[in-house]
Amino acid sequence: MRTPDEAPEARTRDMGGGSFEESYASWRASTLGRITDGLEVGLIFDLLGDVKGLDVLDVGCGDGALMAELSRRGATVSGVDPDARAVTAARRRADTEGHSYTVLAGRAEALPFADASFDCVVAIAVLCFVERPEIALAEMNRVLRPGGRLVLGELGKWSIWAAIRRIKGWSGSRTWRAARFRTSRELRRLVASQRLELRRIEGAIFYPPFARAARLMAPIDGWLGRRGIAGAAFIALWAQKPG
Repeated sequence: MRTPDEAPEARTRDMGGGSFEESYASWRASTLGRITDGLEVGLIFDLLGDVKGLDVLDVGCGDGALMAELSRRGATVSGVDPDARAVTAARRRADTEGHSYTVLAGRAEALPFADASFDCVVAIAVLCFVERPEIALAEMNRVLRPGGRLVLGELGKWSIWAAIRRIKGWSGSRTWRAARFRTSRELRRLVASQRLELRRIEGAIFYPPFARAARLMAPIDGWLGRRGIAGAAFIALWAQKPG
């Protein structure tokens, strides 16, 4: 999962290379990563609902962890990522774990799929790294079938996690310098610009990026998210395409 604290796309670039899979595995093996990833995945699937028998696209699929879970839940899954290492890692996961999803190289602003190809489109921590998010969102809308569901997950602008990322950008990280974090209001406006109907928006990860804080606050994180978004490191929504 692409997380607010350790988006491997950014981390591997900042390190100047290294194993793509190892960067993801290291995050998920940590206490902070395990708890945070679990909360994000739980919220994403809560917004997606039952995916059995549906065609689902994961935009910015990373190493394929979300695609694997979608496949386990009965979806027919496709993924796209601009990073060749991600495509290789996701395909390797499919071979190793026995999944039958499809992974292509491509950018969110020019998705390599026909119009109305998918029942659901998922994009987690993607728009913050895209120069023209309105074009990426238009592409997601294009490949979505009428009545289909779009699920977005983004890094909340006014959180401690985002503040740390901004400091990294000011300190020389090219990736985080270019990233743009958004408020729930900005995400609502982007969705509305595509005439998508917002059905639900919710926050998660209300603790600072420390393992002890994660252990203490994880049990009430969902309760906090249902009552407001202020301070959330992760903002997720689902919107429906009319039709």
